[in-house]
Amino acid sequence: MDDLLTLPDLPPHIQLIDGTLVLTHPQSSYHSVGVDLLVGGLRASRPAEFKVSRQTTVILDERNGPEPDVTVTRADACRGLDQVSFQAKDVLLAVEVVSPDSASLDRTAKPQKYAAAGIPNFWRVEQDGITGRPVIHVYELDPVTRVYVYAGMHRDRLKVEKPYPIDIDLTAIDDL
Repeated sequence: MDDLLTLPDLPPHIQLIDGTLVLTHPQSSYHSVGVDLLVGGLRASRPAEFKVSRQTTVILDERNGPEPDVTVTRADACRGLDQVSFQAKDVLLAVEVVSPDSASLDRTAKPQKYAAAGIPNFWRVEQDGITGRPVIHVYELDPVTRVYVYAGMHRDRLKVEKPYPIDIDLTAIDDL
């Protein structure tokens, strides 16, 4: 998979979904700022044994290598600054910030694949239609069924204990 992802002249941010290369469209300002807010918040409280990355491929199996907007991985899985992917077993959290062009993948296909691969936590981030702020839907993996269970919705503040204690002021997006 790393060979595929490092082929010359490929556009940035390609994903392999069910054996098909999927190109992503340019992202909106909301998407970019939302990712920045989450990366900053996750890094602010991150224990040393974890790392936070943005837009790095996660190898789920030989036919699937999606690129979550944000991931939390085990620090010992980080091999260096030229790393282009992580194995699913090293990912503790996958985050997708939903965009109009990626809504179907972000809401259905990717969460199902992340759960089947055993990624214990998934967040889906939607933009509130009134305030414009992020609304974060938190899911935890049921280890028996390998299906995500809904664990809550967060609007102004995200405060969770998994994959580690996290407290992010979601209204801070107004200042970014």
